[in-house]
Amino acid sequence: MIPKVFREVITLSDGREISIETGKLAKQAHGSVVVQMGNAMLLCTVVSNYDASPGIDFLPLTVDYREKFAAAGRYPGGFFKREARPSDDEVLTMRLVDRVLRPLFPKDYHAETQVMIQLMSHDEEVMPDALTGLAASTAIQLSDIPFETPISEVRVARINGEFVINPSRSALLEADIDIMVGASADSVMMVEGEMLECSEEEMADAIKFAHEAIKIQCDAQIRLAEAFGKKETRAYEPEPKDEELEKKVHALAYDKVYAVAKKASAKHERGAAFEAIKEEVKATFSEEELADFGSLISKYFYKAEKKAVRDLTLNEGLRLDGRKTTEIRPIWCEVDYLPSTHGSSIFTRGETQALATVTLGTSREANQIDLPTYQGEETFYLHYNFPPFSTGEARPLRGTSRREVGHGNLAQRALKNMVPKDWPYTVRVVSEVLESNGSSSMATVCAGTMALMDAGVTIKKPVSGIAMGLISDGERYAVLSDILGDEDHLGDMDFKVTGTADGITACQMDIKIKGLSYEILVNALKQAREGRLHILKKLTDTIAQPNASVKPHAPKMITRVIPNAFIGALIGPGGKVIQELQKATKTTIVINEDPITEEGIVEILGTDQAGIDAVLAKIDSLMFKPEVGGTYEVKVIKMLDFGAVVEYTQAPGNEVLLHVSELAWERTENVSDVVNMGDVFNVKYFGVDPKTRKEKVSRKALLEKPEGYVARPPRENNDRGGRDNNRGRDNRGRDNRRDDRRDDRRPREDKKED
Repeated sequence: MIPKVFREVITLSDGREISIETGKLAKQAHGSVVVQMGNAMLLCTVVSNYDASPGIDFLPLTVDYREKFAAAGRYPGGFFKREARPSDDEVLTMRLVDRVLRPLFPKDYHAETQVMIQLMSHDEEVMPDALTGLAASTAIQLSDIPFETPISEVRVARINGEFVINPSRSALLEADIDIMVGASADSVMMVEGEMLECSEEEMADAIKFAHEAIKIQCDAQIRLAEAFGKKETRAYEPEPKDEELEKKVHALAYDKVYAVAKKASAKHERGAAFEAIKEEVKATFSEEELADFGSLISKYFYKAEKKAVRDLTLNEGLRLDGRKTTEIRPIWCEVDYLPSTHGSSIFTRGETQALATVTLGTSREANQIDLPTYQGEETFYLHYNFPPFSTGEARPLRGTSRREVGHGNLAQRALKNMVPKDWPYTVRVVSEVLESNGSSSMATVCAGTMALMDAGVTIKKPVSGIAMGLISDGERYAVLSDILGDEDHLGDMDFKVTGTADGITACQMDIKIKGLSYEILVNALKQAREGRLHILKKLTDTIAQPNASVKPHAPKMITRVIPNAFIGALIGPGGKVIQELQKATKTTIVINEDPITEEGIVEILGTDQAGIDAVLAKIDSLMFKPEVGGTYEVKVIKMLDFGAVVEYTQAPGNEVLLHVSELAWERTENVSDVVNMGDVFNVKYFGVDPKTRKEKVSRKALLEKPEGYVARPPRENNDRGGRDNNRGRDNRGRDNRRDDRRDDRRPREDKKED
C-alpha cells in the first residue's frame, strides 16, 4: 500500500511549477523530501545523531550533493562504471548549501548531522543546483532537528533586460547577470555569481528580486511541515554556561586585548600577544578551576577578544593593523618572474601573496566536463592551490579541498569573460598562494590578470578584486575594505567583489547577521568599487596592457580552416601523414570539425615559426588545385620508363605524372633524353583526361612546334594487333595455346617418374 503523500506546489512568475512532497521515500531518515521541477527530481534526506560526540565543540555538519548518471540515462565514464568522488560542480553545489545552512543551527548544537541530496531524474531544461537549498531546508523542516528558520536558494538571471528565476541552461547563455542567492524570509545570507560588468545598483536589484521568490518558497515549506505534522524540536544537552566566569574573564582580558589591537601589529606578532594575554588570564585560576572550566575560559576569552577588536573599529574607526576602514594594505606587483612559463606574475597585498602562472595550449588541452547534467569543455580554466605553509602551519595534504575548488571557481568566473571568444589558445591559470592573511582568492584574481597580460593573452580589460567586511552592533556599523583574516572571523560579513573599471564581473558574499539592509549592502558595494579601482591602478602601473605577442619560448598558435574533403588527406592512413608532419616540424596539430559548416579547423601549435610555416605549406599543398589551361612550374622528383613524376613547386608534395608523350614534340625514346631528376620547368594543366581518368599536364604544349612537324595519325582499332571482334579466336585459340604450352614442364614430369 502506497503511503499518504503530502505535497505543496510553488508557482513561478512565468507559470512553471516546483513541487515539494514527503511521505513516500526514505522514511527512516529524520527528514526527507522530493523536490520536482519539470522532469528533474531531487531526493534530500537529513539525519542528525541524538548525542554529540565527546569533546566536540563545533557542529560536524556534512552537506553532500551527488548527480546520478542514471538520472540522465547515461553511464559513468571511465573503466569502472560507478560514480566515484564528487566532481568540482558537485562540490560547488555542496558549498552553496552549506554556507546558508550552517549559521542557522544553534551555536551549542554539536551532534553530527548529514544532509544528503541526490539528483534522481534529470531534465535538460532544469538546472538542479538551484533547487538544492530548497530541498535541504525542507528536509530539515520535516525533522525534529533544531533549526532557526526555513531558507531557500534560487538562481536569478537577467536575460534581455528581464530578471528570471531558475532559468534553463540554454536561456542562461543569453544572461548578463547570473547569481545564486540564499536567504530566509527576513534576511539575505549568501550571494555568489558572475556578471558582464554590471553596476552596483543592478546587482542589488537582482538580489531583491531573488529574495521575493525565496519568501514564497519559505512559506511553502512551513505549509508542508504543518500538513505533514510539525514535529517537536528535539531536546539536546546545551553547552555549560557560567555568567560569573564570563564576566571575570571579560574583565581580565578586554582592556589588554583592546590595547594590543590598537598597536597595529603584524599577524604573528599580534597572535603571540593575544596568546600571552590568554595565558595571563588562565594563570589567575587554580589548577582545579582550569581542569573543570578550561574550555569555558578559552571560549569566554575568545568572546572578549572579539568584542574588543570590534569595539576598536566602531569606536575609533581603527583596525588591527592600524588602517582606517577604507584603507587598502600596501601592494607590490611583478610580472615575468618565472623564466620558463608562458606568463607569470606576483601580487602581494599586505601579508597575502599569490604567484600566478599561465600555460597556453591547443583545444586538446581543454578541460573536459562529463556530468549527468552537462557535457562540454572549458578552454579557459583556473586552479587555486592553498598550501599549509601559506599560513605558517604544518598539516597533511589530503588532495584538493572544497575551499580550494570554491576559491578557484570564483577567480575563474571573475576572469573568464574577459578572454575573447575567438582567442585560439586553451588557457590554464594556476594560482599558488604563498602567504595568506585575508582574501587570497582576490589576490588570485589580481595575479591572474597580470599573468594573462604577461602571456600576451589579449584580455578585453584588466580585472581586480577586493574582499569587504562589516562590523555592526545593531545601531552602528562599519564597512571594512580589504579585510584581514581575523576581520573575516570576527566580522559580520565576508563580501568579495571583482570587476573592471566599468563594472562587476563576479561576487561572493556571506552575511552572518540578520536583517542586513539594502542600504548597507549598496554602500558596501560602492566602497568596494573605490577599493577595486585603487588596486586596479597598481596592476596597470605594473603592466598597462597585454604584451603584443606571446613569449619567444611559448607556443605560437595558427588556425587554418580547410574544406571537409581535405581532412582525410591531412591525417593520412592511420594518421601517418599528420604524425610524420608533427615529428618533422616539431609542432602539435589538432583537427576539429565545425559542427555547423562541417569544415575542418586545424590548430597548429609550435615554438618554431619555421615548423609552423612548413605545416601551413603542407596544407596549402594538399588544397592546391590547378586550373585548366593554367601554366605551373614543376620539379622532377621521380623518373619512370613511361614519363616523369613532377611536383608543383608552389605546392610541394602535390604530384602529377608527366607522360613521355607530353615531354616534347619529337618522339622520345628515353625520358632522360629530355629531362632529369631535379629539373625545373613549366607545364600546362589540361584537367582530367577522359580516357585515362587521370590528371594531364604537358611540357610540349608550351614549346613551339618544330618546323615541318607532322602529327602522327591516331591509331585505329584494327591496328592494335588484330584484337578486334575476333579477339581470342585466331591461331592463339584455346586449343592452340594448350598445344603450345612450355616444354619446360615435361622434364618435371619425367623427373617425377624417375
